[in-house]
Amino acid sequence: MDYGLHTQGICSMRVMGIDPGTHRTGFGILESSGRDYKLVICGTIRASSKDPIAKRLLHIFESLQKNIKSYKPDIVALETLFFAKDIRAVERIGEARACAMLAASKQGLEVIEYAPTAVKKSVTGNGRAAKEQIQFMVKRLLNLKESPAPDASDALAIAMCHLHSLKSRGQAHDFH
Repeated sequence: MDYGLHTQGICSMRVMGIDPGTHRTGFGILESSGRDYKLVICGTIRASSKDPIAKRLLHIFESLQKNIKSYKPDIVALETLFFAKDIRAVERIGEARACAMLAASKQGLEVIEYAPTAVKKSVTGNGRAAKEQIQFMVKRLLNLKESPAPDASDALAIAMCHLHSLKSRGQAHDFH
């Protein structure tokens, strides 16, 4: 499957990574071209904990849709759900993930999923890396002056994981 635009043997692609949550959803879009990754945008969608869950989910959905329409990624990458002791938290993350999937699908974008350990290993070399390590490596790999917020860093790490995965499968040319 072709995920990018090919010009003179160099694959160019925009990948949107999303780190879903019902209070804070991180998002980040990377553009790859040849060996380089370029940050297009990243940020955190904040939803008030005082709002009912349905209103928070609508806000997440609409905000993601706006960013997808504005920045036109070619594909969306998400983390798979992980198992935790707090079933309520997992349920809420699942609801936010569904919003992200719907926002992408509504714009005709494919959604690819990666295990949290795969994302961490892809960016830091350690499948059990802490959030601070991910922030540090995202800043370093993208040559940023300062680290993005934790949720935005996680989203960028998810996007990088997808680009690294394409490279390892031979579906992309000369990525980082």
